[in-house]
Amino acid sequence: MKRRDFSLACGAAVAGSAFVQSTALAQGKPPQAGTHYLVLEKRAAVDAPAGKIEVVEFFWYNCPHCNSFEPTFDAWRKRAPKDIVVRRVPIAFRDDFVPQQRLFYALEAMGLVDKLHSKVFAAIHVEKQNLSRAEPIVDWVAKQGVDKAKFLEQYNSFSVSTKATRATQLQNAYKIEGVPALGVAGRFLTDGSMGGTMERALQVVEFLAAEIRSGR
Repeated sequence: MKRRDFSLACGAAVAGSAFVQSTALAQGKPPQAGTHYLVLEKRAAVDAPAGKIEVVEFFWYNCPHCNSFEPTFDAWRKRAPKDIVVRRVPIAFRDDFVPQQRLFYALEAMGLVDKLHSKVFAAIHVEKQNLSRAEPIVDWVAKQGVDKAKFLEQYNSFSVSTKATRATQLQNAYKIEGVPALGVAGRFLTDGSMGGTMERALQVVEFLAAEIRSGR
């Protein structure tokens, strides 16, 4: 989803350039800065401890491309090298995205991301539920067997509000223009348009992680 297209649910893929970039990666050529990934002019903040490589997935629950990418990313996350620390960061291109940011961080605070994260995508994209406002979000979570009062407490908490604000700050630090997108170590950014596909973008992430490990 491109920032300029979010009101239309998701932007279309950049087919021509993506095909060229994907072909280059398929031929075994190393990813190139400015083509397959961007180097941030100013490093973004990272939460990963020293010696770890932070990979950030920027997403939006309403984005169909993020929905399609979720199973692939989740499988990659589970098999990623031990020195990679994965963060999911919900974006907010405008104020009415914030309820879904709060949804994610409330689930995270309650230890429910593994159980319910993919179900949120399914509720929106398969069941066609509107989970863009607080009331339907809370009702949906309660129907999943979660204590409604405890969820509301987290959803409205200062901690979740702070995390949502920090998510938007990180999104801006990476200069995110569309999702899904992948940030690496506060230094690099790639996505499906640059990589050719999101699967190729994950290859770029692995390349960048190897570069970081080697001290480059």
